[in-house]
Amino acid sequence: MSWIIIAGLSLFLILSLWRLEWAVLLLIAALPTYLIRFSILGLPLTFLEGMILISFAVWLATKWLPNIRDILRKRSERQRHPFDIEIIALLLIALGASGIAGFSSGSLGIWKAYFFEPALLFILLFNLFSEKSGAKKIMGALLVSTLAVSGLAIFQKITGLYISNEIWAAAETRRVVSFFGYPNAIGLYLAPLVLLFTGWLFYNLKNKLRINGLNLIIIITILSSLSAIYFARSEGALIGIAAGLVVFGIMAGKTWRRVTIAALVAAIVIIGLVPSWRTTAISKLTLRDLSGEIRRQQWTETMTMLNGSRLITGAGLDNYQKAVAPYHQEGIFFNRDKIDNFHSVLYGSAQLRDKYWQPTEIYLYPHNIFLNFWSEISLFGALLFVWIILKYLYLALKLNIGYQRENKGEQYLALGLLTAMVAIGVHGLVDVPYFKNDLALLFWALVSLVGLLSFNYRRERELKN
Repeated sequence: MSWIIIAGLSLFLILSLWRLEWAVLLLIAALPTYLIRFSILGLPLTFLEGMILISFAVWLATKWLPNIRDILRKRSERQRHPFDIEIIALLLIALGASGIAGFSSGSLGIWKAYFFEPALLFILLFNLFSEKSGAKKIMGALLVSTLAVSGLAIFQKITGLYISNEIWAAAETRRVVSFFGYPNAIGLYLAPLVLLFTGWLFYNLKNKLRINGLNLIIIITILSSLSAIYFARSEGALIGIAAGLVVFGIMAGKTWRRVTIAALVAAIVIIGLVPSWRTTAISKLTLRDLSGEIRRQQWTETMTMLNGSRLITGAGLDNYQKAVAPYHQEGIFFNRDKIDNFHSVLYGSAQLRDKYWQPTEIYLYPHNIFLNFWSEISLFGALLFVWIILKYLYLALKLNIGYQRENKGEQYLALGLLTAMVAIGVHGLVDVPYFKNDLALLFWALVSLVGLLSFNYRRERELKN
């Protein structure tokens, strides 16, 4: 292990012992550090994992164990974590999915990074930031991370530097990647945060914080994030943000509802009147463009694989590529020129078959949020995640309605969280918004924010009564 990594984690340990809350906020701001990899005694780790394990160990040693008697004695008086049963069930189901894959090193590594460590982060956030200002501190850390990711992406767009893929780096075909290895990772990371920060901005404006440095930073972050997603050409993320903004506008109040509906109708009319835009929109929505056709083929192969003995169990963690390989089709014929009776024409021409043949690869995941979980952690795991997302949306909606009745700005924080999950869900229809170190942690950071707001809302109601 490099002395730089040792020094960095040692400094993080010192910070954790001195100011644990600051250390956890630094951890959230540094989610992309999962890209810094090393191993200890053959066990693969990332710098981000090191920070999670250190901060959780310090919390156990300094916050939990010294007060364990009081915690156990007053456990009946303590409010439960809003997702405690779901987290325990998820850890057990995911561990079982690792067993289906033979407890391979890859499956255990995924269980550790995508399920166990996010659960540790959730526990840390819920216990260290339970006060009312805690949610804003967490969002502040995410703001720093977002600025770093989007800022580097914009720099790459201008200069073409630090993009390893030659096609993506070329000026005429440039797609930025920021810290990540591929462009869509930018959209997956930034899209929900754009909606979260939109809610934060509305909260500040509602509370008369109209001209201050924080609002300016939030606005810059939203604009830079949208630019980064556009420069990455992450269409799924842009559609997810658009869906989230529509929901946000409809629920933000009467004036915004009217503006949103008018803008939506105008957009539909304009797209319908311009033939090229109409054709593009229809091909995207019906998944008839190249990306959509590849996705449809992936889903067909995945369902064929799952319809056998793996219907309930899925393929197991880190086992999708191996399980789907026998059902994989090496390519598809893509009708890029919109030829009538395409398949009949191909049948009679070997030259056209060569021209329109599009090779396809076996991806790590099926690129659909439900199929991703089904293939990795079983049908029960997929249904559990549907439940977690629905519970999240229910709590966020309940908070939004409750604060709206009281005419409080917190309704916009809840609305930002609700629409962040909308963006994840919409983008997740054609991509993988969870199975990645930073995305899994971001997902549970959002869940913890909903839990914290719900916790404080209930506490405020109890004090009033």
